[in-house]
Amino acid sequence: MKFTKAEGLGNDFLLVERGAVPAEASAWARRLCDRHVGIGADGLIVYAVEDGSVTMRLINADGGEAEISGNGVRCLAAHVVRMDWLPPVHTVRTAAGPRAVEVVAVGRNRFRITSDLGPPILASREIPVALEPAASRVVDHPLEVGGRSLRVTATSMGNPHCALFLDDVASDALVSTVGQALERHSFFPRRTNVEFVTLVAPDELRVRFWERGVGYTRASGTGAASAAVAAIVARDAARSVRVVCDGGVLEVEWPEGGSVRQVGEAAVLFEGEWLAD
Repeated sequence: MKFTKAEGLGNDFLLVERGAVPAEASAWARRLCDRHVGIGADGLIVYAVEDGSVTMRLINADGGEAEISGNGVRCLAAHVVRMDWLPPVHTVRTAAGPRAVEVVAVGRNRFRITSDLGPPILASREIPVALEPAASRVVDHPLEVGGRSLRVTATSMGNPHCALFLDDVASDALVSTVGQALERHSFFPRRTNVEFVTLVAPDELRVRFWERGVGYTRASGTGAASAAVAAIVARDAARSVRVVCDGGVLEVEWPEGGSVRQVGEAAVLFEGEWLAD
């Protein structure tokens, strides 16, 4: 089985063509993503190029499927443009819907990509969260988490997210303990991704991430977008922000009433052949 390894700000993925993937892919994906007995990655992207676009299916490192990954979209877009299968402007079709991309080469295997991630989802039932009565927005909602009283702002970019606003950058211990507890909190029926957000300036966020089905990651595309949306609705941040992640910087813009646009880099690292059973 042929594979390609790519990364977006340290969030890494294995890219495999759909025809090479077994029908029951969960355990197989866990093996490939294992960093000790596999290739190692945060997730597996199964793709097919057809009808002028590319379709992606995302399986996280724990074997569970996710609707979308912003960094994954960029990694796949970089791969298909590098292979000359699609033009620089094309559409990536995800379980959350089509996402338009524009790819610009900035090196032999590195690309700068603009993604249209669509309008954010703010209504409680659509995120979804277990909130009765339902609300049009979930801003600074109180939750008890592992003996802590927290306030979360929930959003979705086609996959569920919640943001915690902190005065200081979150420690490793906080990301791990609170991230794990929030991911599986009963308030989130489909589990959730977690962003730990520090508002450095109206137009700059420092964010750390706990991803559903993965754990700590150095960056998250939809997480950065959701953090920006949460900062705008809950903290009156600017409509265009720099999101500083552990792995680098993503630029996020959300015009009022419009779609979220994101700009960031992705790199195609290497190609290989999986030989094990």
